[in-house]
Amino acid sequence: MGTLLLHACCAPCSAAVIEWLVDRDVRPVLFYFNPNIFPREEYDRRAMECTRHATTLGLEIITGEYDHAAWLAAVTGLEREPERGARCARCFEIRTRATALLARERGIGLFATTLASSRWKDLAQISAAGQRAVTDLPDVTFLDRNWRKGGLDERRRALLARYDFYNQSYCGCEFSATNRVSPPDRG
Repeated sequence: MGTLLLHACCAPCSAAVIEWLVDRDVRPVLFYFNPNIFPREEYDRRAMECTRHATTLGLEIITGEYDHAAWLAAVTGLEREPERGARCARCFEIRTRATALLARERGIGLFATTLASSRWKDLAQISAAGQRAVTDLPDVTFLDRNWRKGGLDERRRALLARYDFYNQSYCGCEFSATNRVSPPDRG
């Protein structure tokens, strides 16, 4: 069985991806690294749901450091950007880079992110961030995959109900919380 480091943004977005990987004989190690999430109570609630799901499946989960102040400093000047704008692109870069570095540290040659399962996200931004994350890490590869296709979006919804996951109503940062809009088409 192969191993992959899977950046997990939340349990609802992770469940179908995890199932897909396991069905293909890939054992994911989950990495919950989301310093963008605000407030701390929201971060903790999402972390708890990811941990609960990983434990249920017998999977290892690593929780990264929550340093929201550092994340805010990294997106300074981008606060007024819309969802799917430059702030989101920077956020994806921070999280995919941390995942790539952890993959190298742990000797895991492949990583992916569940961010590409959310219809709230721009897939091109996620792809670009993942590819940049490994430019100087020749021993780590980014699995660039649209986790919305092939029935995974429908499976996500079914697993959300099956496991009774907490399903958040915004991406995570305070800027997305104040600028909630209807999600784009599922494409």
